[in-house]
Amino acid sequence: MNPNPKPTGKNDPLLEAAPWVDLSQYDQSNFDRGRPGWVILLWWFVQAVTFPITLHNWSGLRCAILRAFGAKIGKGVIIRPTARINYPWKLTIGDYSWIGDDVVLYSLDPIYLGSHVVISQECYLCTGSHDITSPVFSLQTAPIWVGNGAWVATDCFVAPGVKIGANTVIGARSSVYRSIPAGKIAMGNPCRPCKDRSVKVDN
Repeated sequence: MNPNPKPTGKNDPLLEAAPWVDLSQYDQSNFDRGRPGWVILLWWFVQAVTFPITLHNWSGLRCAILRAFGAKIGKGVIIRPTARINYPWKLTIGDYSWIGDDVVLYSLDPIYLGSHVVISQECYLCTGSHDITSPVFSLQTAPIWVGNGAWVATDCFVAPGVKIGANTVIGARSSVYRSIPAGKIAMGNPCRPCKDRSVKVDN
């Protein structure tokens, strides 16, 4: 087996140019994960073993486990068993919010979810990226905020540093790279506000 595989387009200048980054020099030793390594390993083990075997409606147990690892979670929160949280001590969720199946909360930096927020299935909230101008591909992180009453519909990507305003709806499969104002309906790739959101008043 070739220990140094190359792209299949031999002698193709589009593929064979020298790389501008040197990943062998990548270093994230200055990144603060927020807990000692043994706590992180324990959390990953507990999440991998415990969450998948809990019944669908046992959100209370999952919330209790997350709180035990430092997450700040309000009352009435629903978290599905296939949701994944990288570092729970960097997560805050307000009252009566919902986290759907296969949601990933990649919390290298804090993620703040308000009250009555819905993060639908297969969404990815990502607080980490890399500096594409850095020759060593340096790690970059920034928090994510989702305001009260917002809904991030299924299969959306939310980038580091984004703020989604209160009561805003993000349409399914949108990619949110910039902050979205409050009270809007927004969608697309890149996600942009389309119109104001309105809510019916019960008589």
